[in-house]
Amino acid sequence: MATEKKNRMFKWFNANRANRPDALEEDTSPTLKRYFKLLGRRFWQLISVNVMMLPMIIPIVLLFFLSLGFEQTPVQNSYSFPQLYGANLIEQTPATTTVLDLFGAQLMIPVYNVWTYIFGGLCVAFMIATFGWQNVGITYIMRNMVRGDAVFPLSDYFYAIKRNLKQGFFLGLLDLVLLFLIVFDIVYLWNSSNFFAFFGICAIAILYFFMRFYMYLMLVTFDLSIRKILKNSLIFITLGIKRNLMAVLGLVLITVLNLLLFPLLGATPLGIAIPLILPLLYYLAVCTFTTTYAAYPIIERYMITPYLKKEDEEDVEEVESDATDPDEPLEES
Repeated sequence: MATEKKNRMFKWFNANRANRPDALEEDTSPTLKRYFKLLGRRFWQLISVNVMMLPMIIPIVLLFFLSLGFEQTPVQNSYSFPQLYGANLIEQTPATTTVLDLFGAQLMIPVYNVWTYIFGGLCVAFMIATFGWQNVGITYIMRNMVRGDAVFPLSDYFYAIKRNLKQGFFLGLLDLVLLFLIVFDIVYLWNSSNFFAFFGICAIAILYFFMRFYMYLMLVTFDLSIRKILKNSLIFITLGIKRNLMAVLGLVLITVLNLLLFPLLGATPLGIAIPLILPLLYYLAVCTFTTTYAAYPIIERYMITPYLKKEDEEDVEEVESDATDPDEPLEES
């Protein structure tokens, strides 16, 4: 009796909450309440994961600054500039000066040198080689967080990459090419004033934005070809439309909250340094966690649960067939 009381007291003070007498089973339904609970529980891990995600955006930022050029040179904005400039040199009159002021404006364009192309090429090569692997590693960590599994960011990251080395590279390469083409088409069509085609490519961009919620999740969860991954991702856009829209709403709110840091902290002695640096600690990871939390229950509902039910039914049929088999006759000694 004394031993039983002692064991009961030990369970009350046990660090493992599940072994305590008053422990209740945690509600794992993918609700908004559980999202915030998981976010608070995993926030410090998300900070370390966010640091691991920085190599995904550093090459993009470097390419942006390289495109601006280290040096700039003026260039004519109007084809009539040489004639107007020459006429103004021959005889400066109020008329030639006025026309030159109107049509003689010059633009500053960047000048690229050999180092620009070298650093730019290295950034592009790094993105091509690692983009898919980085997405695979981060998605595997986020999936385990959403499922409530134990997470070891660094080891899980490289485990997922090693497990999906070949397919992760090719899916990442395809993803990178499609993203580049979509951004290029949007910029080009906007500048060409072809608004019908512009809105068409914007619609394709939105569809592909939602497809990316599911692509890498299915890669780290199932053994599927890239064609089937893309096909299923397109189907899940409609099957998970409610959760997809909620994820977008979450991304908008997270972005707005980060933008509010500029007016709130801009007046501090450090100015805009804090609003620029602070999101580097959590923004990418929290956004990825949000999209994963929205997408994984859809995959679980339509792919994982039916598969497990089918396996259970097959096991039951196998047990029943074994039970109805007649006993084998005993061998004569």
